[in-house]
Amino acid sequence: QVQLVESGGGLVQAGGSLRLSCAASGSFFRINSMGWYRQAPGNQRELVATITTAGSTNYADSVKGRFSISRDNAKNTVYLQMNSLKPEDTAVYYCQVTYVTRGPYWGQGTQVTVSS
Repeated sequence: QVQLVESGGGLVQAGGSLRLSCAASGSFFRINSMGWYRQAPGNQRELVATITTAGSTNYADSVKGRFSISRDNAKNTVYLQMNSLKPEDTAVYYCQVTYVTRGPYWGQGTQVTVSS
């Protein structure tokens, strides 16, 4: 059974930084893409950033230049470094993992709150 364990959320002042982590376990299949999405109250879930096994990345325009996604393939772990945080970044952040033959799978979500 696939499990995604997220960590690193919290409360930070505007301009601060946080680093999210998501570790995937429970499958023998190779991971294809990993990514982060977020959902603010009253809004739909939206893409933040994704990264493929080869390291190709994709970012939402709203986070380009401030957020950086990376992954450790040996540990099946994806990271999201968030710098210069803004109050509008406040949301529940979800990890997503897609395997070559199944998925996507979602983490339980971690709250990020940015105070002004």
